Amino acid sequence: MTLDLPFFGCSLRHAAALALALGLLGGCASPDGAKLGEARTDIVASLVAPVSSAALPGGGERLLYTTQPSGFSVFHLDFDAQGRLVRRTQVLTQERLAAIPIGQWTVADVQRTFGPPMRVEQVARFDGDIWAYRFMGDFNVRRQGHVHMDRTGVVRRVMFTDEPLPG
Repeated sequence: MTLDLPFFGCSLRHAAALALALGLLGGCASPDGAKLGEARTDIVASLVAPVSSAALPGGGERLLYTTQPSGFSVFHLDFDAQGRLVRRTQVLTQERLAAIPIGQWTVADVQRTFGPPMRVEQVARFDGDIWAYRFMGDFNVRRQGHVHMDRTGVVRRVMFTDEPLPG
């Protein structure tokens, strides 16, 4: 027996297969599910490759995971010298973007902290690139942070906008 589902244009069997596939994807590991004390090797084996890694004082390491361009999070996973997770931080927030030191941070600082942007923009009134990051603001309002970097790669301004609603 085949049951057509008007919203999906598929049979019940296909819909069940689709639901199973989505359920499996939904069950995939995510950086926000990493447990303190967990081994780096176990975490890395359960996730996609990090965007970057950086040495931390004392022999530790920071892995950066991002959900950009379609997501709203950037995670720092900090490991001690023994390879155990000691800190998990979601860093893509308005407070952290607003705290970028204007005139001091460079492209490298922004990329090391927030990873690659959702997109790179340019406007007529600014001579440089504008890196756009999407994040969730207060009350789950979708927002964007726009980091303006001049032609020498120095941050000159950070601005915020609400993200337009779909449709």
